[in-house]
Amino acid sequence: MKVTKRSILAFGALAVTSAIALSGCASSTPSADEDSSGKGAASKLTVWLDAERVDALKGAADAYEEKTGVTVDLVGKSVDDIKDDFIQQAPTGKGPDVVMGAHDWLGELSTNGVVAPIELGDSADGYLPVATQAATYEGTVYMLPYAVENIAMLRNTKLVPEAPKSFDDMVSKGTFVVELGAEGNPYNMYPFQTAFGAPVFGTDASGSYDPADLQLGSEGGFAFADWLAAQGQSGTLNTDIDGEIAKQQFLDGTAAFWLTGPWNVAAAVDAGIDVAIDAIPSPTAEAASPFAGVKGFFVSSESKNKVAANDFLVNYIGTEDVQLELFKAGNVLPALTAAADTAASDPIIAGFQTVGADAVPMPAIPAMGSVWQYWGIAEAAVINGADPKATWQKLTDDVSAAIK
Repeated sequence: MKVTKRSILAFGALAVTSAIALSGCASSTPSADEDSSGKGAASKLTVWLDAERVDALKGAADAYEEKTGVTVDLVGKSVDDIKDDFIQQAPTGKGPDVVMGAHDWLGELSTNGVVAPIELGDSADGYLPVATQAATYEGTVYMLPYAVENIAMLRNTKLVPEAPKSFDDMVSKGTFVVELGAEGNPYNMYPFQTAFGAPVFGTDASGSYDPADLQLGSEGGFAFADWLAAQGQSGTLNTDIDGEIAKQQFLDGTAAFWLTGPWNVAAAVDAGIDVAIDAIPSPTAEAASPFAGVKGFFVSSESKNKVAANDFLVNYIGTEDVQLELFKAGNVLPALTAAADTAASDPIIAGFQTVGADAVPMPAIPAMGSVWQYWGIAEAAVINGADPKATWQKLTDDVSAAIK
């Protein structure tokens, strides 16, 4: 799947419909004198979001005010501060009605009791499956998704014209790089781990991750550890390779393959590399499934305007036009299927969408915090020659103890 710099820039000219068209999209619109209980006044919604995406929502905010009389105040925030500020201010009633964030915040937000359920209604079927799965926590939807992000394999087509059929086939065709570092990088290694049938957690009947079902120590987990050891011994995986080294080796043509995310594609294209976006080559007969990170909007549990907030999210932000506006602001695959398919006219986006079809949401459950602190260090140790069985057993034991 070949791409050019022009194909990236082409989406800067994406046409979107006018605010007049948006104003007619609400299926059930509250009036300005109706709050979350159907009584009182809901004259304003305050929305906190990434400062770089404020302009993308201005059309929707204006359209909503024109239709309902409810003003939407868009407040740009630093992505480094927005979650903590929301958790601190929501209980006091001084926080926003709506906040933009990532799906893996859900465990923390739910534990703190600061988010309210969202009713997607009939629109739920219009989203990419991984997006709705990520937006759901313990069987309840808490987030209106707008973007889905995952890693994929970048290939220099001048060095390797055809996509490899397997991991071993890839290694035989050219040098492969991936960011690891001294403490490992389990996010980047996860596709290979899933190929061995070893997810972090199993799932319950609702499809939610089950903290009581730790799968790291499964038979597949130990098989993955053995594979890591073999790749470390052969030099295919190297913890000396950090993000900058991996990037430079791909840009200068030393490496033909680079496992990374859409955030690094522009640098490769700017370097004059003819890039293809490939599926992640699996070391087994099973698919290599990366993590998906899903971004979206949450409604505050303390909002006095929950009906209006839900309506604005579902019937305005949850439209193809607005999701494409958000796409233009961040160049990340939209969560709404119709918008994703439109964005995928760009081969780069199409490539990540295809790989993302096998992606799984990063666990948002609080227990995941007990995994990260041990996981990467164990992987790095195995790659560097530590006994795979003993190291992986210790990882499993440490995580189990931390969760309990």
